[in-house]
Amino acid sequence: MRPSVVVNVAMSADGKLSTRERRQVKISGNEDFARVDRLKAGCDAVMVGIGTVLADDPSLTVKSPEYKAERQRSGRPEHPVRVVIDSGGRTPPNAAILTKGDGVRVVAVSEQADPARVSVLRTKATVIVAGETEVDLVRVLNELGAMGIRHLMVEGGGTLIAGLVRAGLVDEIYTYIGSIVIGGKDAPTLADGPGWIREADFARLTLADVARMDDGILLHWTVKRV
Repeated sequence: MRPSVVVNVAMSADGKLSTRERRQVKISGNEDFARVDRLKAGCDAVMVGIGTVLADDPSLTVKSPEYKAERQRSGRPEHPVRVVIDSGGRTPPNAAILTKGDGVRVVAVSEQADPARVSVLRTKATVIVAGETEVDLVRVLNELGAMGIRHLMVEGGGTLIAGLVRAGLVDEIYTYIGSIVIGGKDAPTLADGPGWIREADFARLTLADVARMDDGILLHWTVKRV
């Protein structure tokens, strides 16, 4: 059984996740940072795409000592399992996601990933090979479920999120909308890639909650099932 999937993003008022150069921008504030850390601490795993790893080098660790201690008291490691979707096996061996903090790492690659790079990654993480040229997200989530992962948080980027939505794998979405305009037709959005042509294929959401936070607003959506 696949894990439940919650997507969390911070976007500008015009719907951009970062600049057109993929440069990370501070969009939310301390209140939202604490919310994200709490959400992360409550999940079994956190997932990002290779683009996010190369652009931002995130560690995806839990920051709050209180949340880390709470996880340990419940018999869980300090940090959730960290997962990278990386079709080409391009994750640097010294990436923060592979080296910072204790815990399990998973890198999902395609069959066309460079064998030498995959061999190096196997010294740092559990490697899942799924899909011929691109990672098969359905297979990966089923593999994660078999590992005992029940709740998965996805932090980006737009290509990965679009793929998960297209595959019908997303259950909830949190979008923090900040008080800046980034602009640029090439700046990444929540769902990048070619998009959907037919209206019948659009993902349909239900607004579950709205809250003012920092200088912006937090929207909590659930995904409608067809």
